[in-house]
Order: sequence, then C-alpha cells, then structure tokens
Amino acid sequence: MRIEISGLTKTYRGGVHALDGLDLDIPTGMFGLLGANGAGKTTLMRILAGIVRPSAGRVVVGGHDMASSAGRTAVQRELGYLPQDLGVYPDLTARQFLDYVALLKGMDDRPVRRRRVGELLEVVALTEYADRRLRGFSGGMRQRVGIAQALLADPRLLIVDEPTAGLDPEERIRFRTLLSQFAGRRTVLLSTHIVDDIGHTCREAAVLARGRLIFRGTVEELTRRAEGRVWSVVTDGPAPSEGTVVSALPQDDGMRYRVVARDAPSAQARPLDPSLEDGYLAVAADQS
Repeated sequence: MRIEISGLTKTYRGGVHALDGLDLDIPTGMFGLLGANGAGKTTLMRILAGIVRPSAGRVVVGGHDMASSAGRTAVQRELGYLPQDLGVYPDLTARQFLDYVALLKGMDDRPVRRRRVGELLEVVALTEYADRRLRGFSGGMRQRVGIAQALLADPRLLIVDEPTAGLDPEERIRFRTLLSQFAGRRTVLLSTHIVDDIGHTCREAAVLARGRLIFRGTVEELTRRAEGRVWSVVTDGPAPSEGTVVSALPQDDGMRYRVVARDAPSAQARPLDPSLEDGYLAVAADQS
C-alpha cells in the first residue's frame, strides 16, 4: 500500500511548524521513520491515520486522496494504528478489550469476532493471559495487546508510533520481531527515535528534523553517511569538544570516547567503521 506525500505542512497555533513542506514516498513493506522528539513523526502518523488534517500539501495512501472524506474513510478501513499512548480499560481482560475494539471496528458477527480475537491472542503470545485484567499487564504485554487490536481487521497499512519506548530489552526484541513478521504484503510504518529498532527491522528509512526530510534511503546508505567521520579517542583529560560523543567507556589509561565528527577531534584519534547510529547522528549534525 504505497504512500505518496508531497508538500505536507502542519502548523499549530503560535506558528509552530510540526511539518514543513515534507515530500516522501513510502513503499509496501517495513519502513522506518527516525527523528528526535519533536521532529514531526507523531504529527505525520496522525495525518496518515486521518486523525489530524494538514495545513497544506497532499497525501495519497493506496490511491486514496486523504484530502477527501471518502479518501480518509477508505484508508481507515485498511488501517491498523498503534499510537504512542494506547488507552486501555484496566478492568477489562485482554480478551474483553479486543472484543470491544472489534465491535467498534464493525465486526458484528460474534463467532467470527471471537475466533479473530483468539487468533490474535495466540499470534502475540498472550493466550495464557487472555482472561487476566489489563491492569496487571507489563508494558510489553500491553504493547502486544496494542498490536493485536491494530491487526483485528487484517489491515493493509499498519502504523506504529514509538512502540518500544519504555520496554525492557527482552520485550523490545520480542516486539520488533513481531512487527517484522507482519510486513510481507502490508505497509508497516515504524516511527521511533530508537535507531537500533530500525536497524533490526527495516531495509529503508527516512529521517525527520524539525518537520523536514533530511534523509531517505536504505539503512546501509544511512550508515555510510558517517564514513570517515567516526573516531576513537582515549584520554585522561576532558571529553572531546568537537563533534558528537556517542559513547564513553572507562579504560585503564583514561576514558575511551566514540565520536562522530567531520575531522579528527585530536591528534591521537583513530578512525572507526560507522554504525547505523553513527550515520543517523552524522545526518542530524549536518542540519545543526
């Protein structure tokens, strides 16, 4: 389900530009959207979901123009959406909650609805917890309920906004593996500020900064944007003042810094191979 975005602008009260003339094409499959908090990712997700109307520009999803009511309705029929903060009813069980959401989505046939809820509980590995109240679920378990509710209508477009924020490492790995399994014939748009999640799930990605597109390409291309710009510096003095310090590890002879900078931050600096995180930081630094 291809997404075509051209000249997309969203201005909130006070003249704040959440999106500023964004042009972006998103193909079928898994696609990552990276950016710091406030980059405009959530606003874009909400526009694609038909929740927010843009100030200007055009969005076409699967051939449907989101400027029209008919277009938004057609897209929402094909949409599964997991927002950054999914509201759940803590006194409902996972099964009851999914059954309730299925009713809201128009799944009126009770046997069909129950069968679908049961299938999805199994897919997200929550069958044995299906009749426990949501108030007792961990953050990761709630996110799995969230992805299950997004998949109820077997959508062609799945949008997930910061799905692994706040999860422990084991739950993060489980969740992003789950997402990858759903791509295939779907368009899965993963919006996050966690670079590692993109590296383990997506072939292609875009980077936003202050509402503008600053990179669009493969994750390998994004990694290469930091070639010749990653350095290791060991010092018992202050941290390097040039570039962006990615990490700092104590050593017997001082502190070892990994730094992204255009030029060697010191005479003792030695070059390193770039990582995806380095590439993201290099692209972001070029905009500052």
